[in-house]
Amino acid sequence: MADIEQDIIIIKNNVPIYEKQNLTVEEASMYSNIGENKLRELIKNPLCEFSLTVGRKTLIKRKAFDRWVENQIEI
Repeated sequence: MADIEQDIIIIKNNVPIYEKQNLTVEEASMYSNIGENKLRELIKNPLCEFSLTVGRKTLIKRKAFDRWVENQIEI
């Protein structure tokens, strides 16, 4: 039984980035090739449509972020 529980934990922690609904700043940086500092600057804007605050942590909504990036000419 412990082996099954351990396998479930491993599966939860190894979800591919492209399947996650929300990304950390670090994951979004790897995913988009945009620097972490630039992403943190972007999500500080109160009008940012792709940020999600959970307690003290800010996540990036992957699908909204993808749409936003597609509409940008320069970041």
